[in-house]
Amino acid sequence: MNGHGQSDGPVVPANPPNKARAAVPVAEAGEERGPAKGNAASETRPGRSAGPGVSSGLDRVREVAVRDKDARFTALLHHVSLYRLRWAYWEISPKAAPGTDGVTWAEYGLDLEANLRDLHERVQQGRYRAVPSRRVYIPKADGQLRPLGIASLEDKIVQRAVCEVLNAVYEADFRGFSYGFRPGRGPHDALDALATGIERKEVNWVLDADIRDFFGSLDRSWLMRFLRHRIADERVLRMVGKWLSAGVIEDGTWTDSGTGSPQGASASPLLANVYLHYVFDLWADWWRKRHARGDVIIVRFADDFIVGFEYEDDARRFLDELRGRFARFGLELHPGKTRLIEFGRHAAWRRAARGEPKPETFAFLGFTHISATSGGGRFWVRRKTDSKRMRAKLKTVKAEIMRRRHRPVPEQGRWLASVLRGHQAYYAVPGNHDAVHAFRTQLTRHWHQALRRRGQKNRLTWARMNRLVTRWLPPTRTKHPFPQARFAARHPR
Repeated sequence: MNGHGQSDGPVVPANPPNKARAAVPVAEAGEERGPAKGNAASETRPGRSAGPGVSSGLDRVREVAVRDKDARFTALLHHVSLYRLRWAYWEISPKAAPGTDGVTWAEYGLDLEANLRDLHERVQQGRYRAVPSRRVYIPKADGQLRPLGIASLEDKIVQRAVCEVLNAVYEADFRGFSYGFRPGRGPHDALDALATGIERKEVNWVLDADIRDFFGSLDRSWLMRFLRHRIADERVLRMVGKWLSAGVIEDGTWTDSGTGSPQGASASPLLANVYLHYVFDLWADWWRKRHARGDVIIVRFADDFIVGFEYEDDARRFLDELRGRFARFGLELHPGKTRLIEFGRHAAWRRAARGEPKPETFAFLGFTHISATSGGGRFWVRRKTDSKRMRAKLKTVKAEIMRRRHRPVPEQGRWLASVLRGHQAYYAVPGNHDAVHAFRTQLTRHWHQALRRRGQKNRLTWARMNRLVTRWLPPTRTKHPFPQARFAARHPR
């Protein structure tokens, strides 16, 4: 995508993205690392086809995608092989909810090879048809309900297989500050990059942004145009179009709004990354190189992103132009959830000098981020469990404990231990010991209440309860290193 002469950054052109005007990609400002191995820009023949002659494996696809940023892949469907469909089936959770067809993972597996061979033939011959998703709602941390689309099992299998093929292409293009739902990357990689960037760079202002109903607002026509920058295999593009237009069934009624991508579908994370790669990532990267006077760091995880700035005027100009950028592609920043706050190593003393309270905090990926000072006077980004997330989790666990209260105590103890280990595996970061321990304490209280309600004559004392807790619940321990230490280990300079 060039468009560097445009006033609002790189507009989506008719030509493929990342053309030769861009030099070797610079390091992500918040990460202080070089470009991904083999991901340097190079002069190539424009429009060269990458389809014919490509080997049956994906290594050749990756090599061409890295080497030729103008390559359009014309023959990708044959990579959706019987082997890849089989792999996709085994990647699906056996406990996954069935779609509108009612077929479960176990039922499909009773005659797995015959079913996969039939599915493979339909995919290769163009006879595969997507089934409408089943609409369900799950509670959000703020008490609202999030709509999800549960795809049929075969749709899940095909989507996973096709996305693995498409990932071979797009991993060569995606920016280093994009972390959501990418191979070898996870939430803690994004959290590490954010904390490291704020602590290493001159970050004084943070844009905490939220896209209003991203998955429901995604413009399908723009998405298909974005995909065509790299994908020229019409069979794959038609398949993506089938997924997008399959619609959902709710209370026996089929609907399709004509926009958006069903949240919860296996293909949705990759499609979301492709959409935001062109709408946000390329533009934001271009903007900070072209317009920013000071340091700018960017960390994006799916549709959640944080941008840090050295100067307030940079931050306000970026926010103003970002609103216009999003409007062109059918997106909108949520006015009640998008904030520009003073944050960083200088925020506390500057605000104190003006007679203002402590710096505001912001939430990202389940953590509240706080401008803090260590005992030795060093600035650091302290992270603690987001209170809304914690309350929502405890509410869910409490209801499940009450449902299980008549089961044997060892069975309850093993289940609660697994819940606590999962919570600690994510939230037990340095500086968050108190919040993690508070979760364990509340878990203990809910368990105690449930056990006391097993019968009217139950007299469970706290002395006995503490013995049960010591026996079954793991102690509170920090499970993660400091962000800079892990980031340096994964991205050595």
